[in-house]
Amino acid sequence: MFARNENRRLWIARLGAIAWIFGTIQFFVVHIIVQWDWTIPYNWSFNNISDLGNIYCQAWGDNQRYVCSPLHGYMNISFILEGVAVIIGVILLGFLWHGIFGSWTARILLLIAGIGWIIVGREPADVNENLHVLGALFIMVLGNVGLILTKPVRVPSYARNIRIFSLAIGVIGLVATGLFFTGHYLGLGMGGMERIAALTMQMWTFTVG
Repeated sequence: MFARNENRRLWIARLGAIAWIFGTIQFFVVHIIVQWDWTIPYNWSFNNISDLGNIYCQAWGDNQRYVCSPLHGYMNISFILEGVAVIIGVILLGFLWHGIFGSWTARILLLIAGIGWIIVGREPADVNENLHVLGALFIMVLGNVGLILTKPVRVPSYARNIRIFSLAIGVIGLVATGLFFTGHYLGLGMGGMERIAALTMQMWTFTVG
């Protein structure tokens, strides 16, 4: 019976890991496909990630960059899929977290970050900017704090490495978030700094998964 339960948990963990890896891969594949369809070249340093999901063709943002993303629907679906993948992974891999307050808090924050991705996909920036920014804050702030607080795994041989990686990447993401929202891009451009702030969770889920 014990062996059967362990096998079942192993399969559940694998499904959670697959969800995390799938979410990251599909995001970057769709990102590249959507940006290639732009008439005016999309620039990872100059453009926000959200520009790919904007519905209308217009000058946009404080710098009045021209945004026109013909395949915006695919990008918004990709945002939603990423959020669903994060949530599924956190739920299915939940038993691997230590049952302490910090880890429970981390899981809740990562779940909220997953919801943030769904909000970002459902509410494009040029349709409902306030909700879109709220979703982005869930990802950048709560997601990175969640990584900092993460204390998996019940397998001792992995625990220390994952803990160090989670702490390091979470701190980097949180610092980048502060720099991004205060307009300090350190030569990386608005889009470059945003990517460090927003995509740390994807790097984490792909690596840990």
